[in-house]
Amino acid sequence: MFAHITGTLSSVGEKSVVLDVGGIGYLLQVSQPTLREIEKSEETVKLFTQLVVREDALTLYGFHRQSERELFQILINVSGIGPQIALNILSQISLEQFAMAIISDDERVLTSISGIGPKSAKRLILELKETMKKRRGSFIEKEGHMPASDAKSALVSLGFSEREAEESVKAVMERLPSGSVQAIIKAALQHMKERRT
Repeated sequence: MFAHITGTLSSVGEKSVVLDVGGIGYLLQVSQPTLREIEKSEETVKLFTQLVVREDALTLYGFHRQSERELFQILINVSGIGPQIALNILSQISLEQFAMAIISDDERVLTSISGIGPKSAKRLILELKETMKKRRGSFIEKEGHMPASDAKSALVSLGFSEREAEESVKAVMERLPSGSVQAIIKAALQHMKERRT
């Protein structure tokens, strides 16, 4: 029903925020990583959303990253895992750590999350192992390559073309897979300079 909501932050709770959109306040339940990302924002905030319908309630969940929402959608389809436990998982473990725990049958990591006991951990591994094997790359890419995306945007704002920025960032990412935005920009500028000489 709602794909995303963009508005100004009206109030912040322990696990929720209210976004003001044209005078209407939308209450969204959020994970701790999302809360940390947006709680001090003075600009407009965009959250990817998931509406969960229960007999007695309609609850809107918000996520700063699309990959976070994707994992939430996967989790709430596992029997015995409701939205609150799914939020606990997203709040207490990174997407990559979760994917790795499922793939490597690491029940210890899963049972360290509040609300997940040995039975739930076994069920998560059983039901999600194949999904995580297929989706792990997308979670790592979306989480792990944010600096590359930011570096590309910065180069475009400096006047370079989209294609030129993308090619140079791609070229230096092989050498700097976990580099900071500044390091990637510096290396990309050097790469472009070398190509032109």
